[in-house]
Amino acid sequence: MNIEYKETHDFTREQLEELFLSVEWSSGHYPDKLVIAMKNFKTVISAWDGDKLIGMICAMDDGIMNAYVHYLLVNPKYHGLKVGRTLVSMIKEHYKDYLRIAVIAYDEELHFYENCGFEKSKDASPMFITSLWT
Repeated sequence: MNIEYKETHDFTREQLEELFLSVEWSSGHYPDKLVIAMKNFKTVISAWDGDKLIGMICAMDDGIMNAYVHYLLVNPKYHGLKVGRTLVSMIKEHYKDYLRIAVIAYDEELHFYENCGFEKSKDASPMFITSLWT
């Protein structure tokens, strides 16, 4: 399998819907909004198997000090192929001169992010106002 990684902001609603629903994220039910969101993210790196979108990482930043990874997802059919680790490595390289790269990890994903070099905060907790259910 030859997985290709690209920096692009252009995706079809169908590509995004399929990827986001493959990981059962409720945002996949809003593919038109996802198309716009991808155009607005500062950094988007995607993983492709041919013309199939199989993973992506998206980040926002302040231009010099802080970056926030908002999305990291990989189609479960491609788990175990180091796609997620590769995407994280690419985002870390992209933001290597920044002072902080932040991510909000679900509890079941803490081990993955810790293995990628992130540390769980001892004095902060993520907080949300959301209408999404995942």
